[in-house]
Amino acid sequence: MVTDPAPALPTFGPDDNGTDKEQDMKIVVIGGTGLIGSNVVKRLANQGHEAVPAAPNTGVNTLTGEGLAAALDGAQVVVDVANSPNFSDDAVMSFFRTSTGNVLDAEAAAGVRHHVALSIVGAERLRDSGYMRAKVAQEELIRDGHTPYTIVKATQFYEFVKAIAETGADGDTVRLTPAKLRPMAADDVAALVAEVALAEPANGVVEVAGPEAIPLDELARRILKVDGDPRTVVADPDTAYFGAVLDDGSLTPDAGFRTAPTRFADWLAARAAG
Repeated sequence: MVTDPAPALPTFGPDDNGTDKEQDMKIVVIGGTGLIGSNVVKRLANQGHEAVPAAPNTGVNTLTGEGLAAALDGAQVVVDVANSPNFSDDAVMSFFRTSTGNVLDAEAAAGVRHHVALSIVGAERLRDSGYMRAKVAQEELIRDGHTPYTIVKATQFYEFVKAIAETGADGDTVRLTPAKLRPMAADDVAALVAEVALAEPANGVVEVAGPEAIPLDELARRILKVDGDPRTVVADPDTAYFGAVLDDGSLTPDAGFRTAPTRFADWLAARAAG
């Protein structure tokens, strides 16, 4: 049974930055053109930093190493929010091991002072999931590396729930686990990642979760309704989530996590308004 957590650390907002380093740093954001990465780049640039988006479409390939040394030259901080383009077990493990290893090696050569990575709350509990095993492997590489680091572990994003629903779709029915998550808005994730990038390395983990525990099937049902999607969402406890069967404690954090401010109803209302 999931109970309410102990009082969380202070909440954060879109204008918080938590800066305690010098201004005008060069910060390279791996995956900096994606949903989270582009938001982080914008936030850091708005605060006066040289925020560099690093991705294949900007000439940086962390799998091959192409463009990586040049991008990291002079950087004080690297933020890694990249994701694998292929979620099959072998492919996702290869992606995170290879990409993370190449980034860490390039950081060491460039003298980077802080590595920030985005991971997943509860990944270590879901060993049946190839994707979660790959994220745990990524975390282990970072811990064993030479660069001071902070790992931000977040819960699922509201924005990704519909894509998750597609994994359980069968005709006019969508089957999803009713296990509770504490989902959060991608904008809140980016706010915390940007804040952490400007703080001293924790050499540990910062966990962040949404303000409410909500069953996954309910999340999907409400999003599909707002989107005008007529499919029926059915609660099925045996339906796997990225290869693993969940319970209410699988992807929810322990006490001491940061609490994201955006409630699901508010996010959903904004989605409905376009």
